[in-house]
Amino acid sequence: MRFGMHVRELSRSRAGMAISLLLAVLAALWSVERISLLPPKLTPRSFEMGTAYTQLLVDNPKSALTDLSVDSDGVTALMTRSVLVGSLTASPAVEALISRRSGVPVSELQVETPSTPAHVYPQPVTGRSNSPTDLLRSPIQYRLEVYADPIVPFLDIYAQAPSAATAARLANGAAEGLSTYLQSVESSQGTSHSLIRLLQLGTAQGKVINPGVDLQVAALVFLFVFGLGCGGTIALGRIRRGWQLAAAPVGQ
Repeated sequence: MRFGMHVRELSRSRAGMAISLLLAVLAALWSVERISLLPPKLTPRSFEMGTAYTQLLVDNPKSALTDLSVDSDGVTALMTRSVLVGSLTASPAVEALISRRSGVPVSELQVETPSTPAHVYPQPVTGRSNSPTDLLRSPIQYRLEVYADPIVPFLDIYAQAPSAATAARLANGAAEGLSTYLQSVESSQGTSHSLIRLLQLGTAQGKVINPGVDLQVAALVFLFVFGLGCGGTIALGRIRRGWQLAAAPVGQ
C-alpha cells in the first residue's frame, strides 16, 4: 500500500521522474565510461579481472625425474632451491625482465613470493603497504603470486591483471624472466654448464574471472541514482504541498 502511494506521488511530478531517469542514465554511463568533453569521446572503464596460471619445474641439468641415482635428499635439495628461485621473482632485476616481456610497468607490478622452506606460500612484499586507495586501484592491479610446492620442486605462478591476455603475458613473462635471469647469472660467473634448469610446464592461458561485471556495475549505479532521484522528487513534492497549505487563507 505504501509503495502504491509513492507511485501516485511520483506520477504527479513527471518532470521530476524525467530528471531522475536522465541522471540515472548519465551516472550509469559514467560508471563504465570515462566521459571527455574536449574532445568529446567515451573511454571504456574496465572492471573485468583476468587471471592466468603456469608451473615451473626446478630441475638439475640431468633431470631428477629420470635419473634414478637421485635420492630423497637430492629431491629435498631441489625443493629448497625452488624456494630460493621463487623468491628471486621479487628482485628488481627479475621484475625488470618481467616488465619487459609483459609490457607491465614495474611501478604497477606487485609480486608475492615464498620466503623460506618453512613458508612456501607467498608473503607480502615489504615496502608496499596497503592503503585505503588500494580499493580504488584494485581493478587495474597487476599481481604475481609464486608458490613453492612443499612436496615436489615445482613453482606455481598465478597472475592477475585487468584482462585475460595481459594476465597470460604476465605469467609467461615471470617464467621467462626467471629463466633469463638465472642464465645471466651463470654467464657472469663464467659457468660452462647449467646448474639449474627451469622447465615451464605449459604456456599460461588467461581467462576472465568476473565476466559481465561492467553491466552489473552500470545496473547498480542506475538503480541507486534513480531511486535517490525518485526519493528526492517525493520529498520535494511533499514540501511544496506543505508550503501551499501553509500559504492558503484560513477557512478555505
